[in-house]
Amino acid sequence: MSFTIAIRETPYAVILDVSGCVTFAGARTDLRDAIRDAVAGGQKNILLNLADVTYIDSSGLGQLVGGYATVRNNGGQIKLLNLNDEVYDLMQRARLLSVFNIYRSEHEAIRSFVAKTGGAGPG
Repeated sequence: MSFTIAIRETPYAVILDVSGCVTFAGARTDLRDAIRDAVAGGQKNILLNLADVTYIDSSGLGQLVGGYATVRNNGGQIKLLNLNDEVYDLMQRARLLSVFNIYRSEHEAIRSFVAKTGGAGPG
């Protein structure tokens, strides 16, 4: 499966729907560039939807951590959505569960951004 990113914007966050394999070969710059472009475009809240990610290697984890640093250094938040069991286990082994906020519900993830900014959020 090829690596792709679809971008959706909400009033509270930009959502990057990631699919395929997040690996050195597949996502060497695409994921990092998508996150940087969102930040450069003024987005402070980024939600990475990983529902359709089939595999992540150590380089892919590096992309996630690098994206986290980019967003945080620019005063924003990055959160993860819909990790499958394999990706969740990898994040646990890499001790990244304490770094990222992880959600199973897009609605709850969006609400968490609103709670941090004090907005009136979605119903």
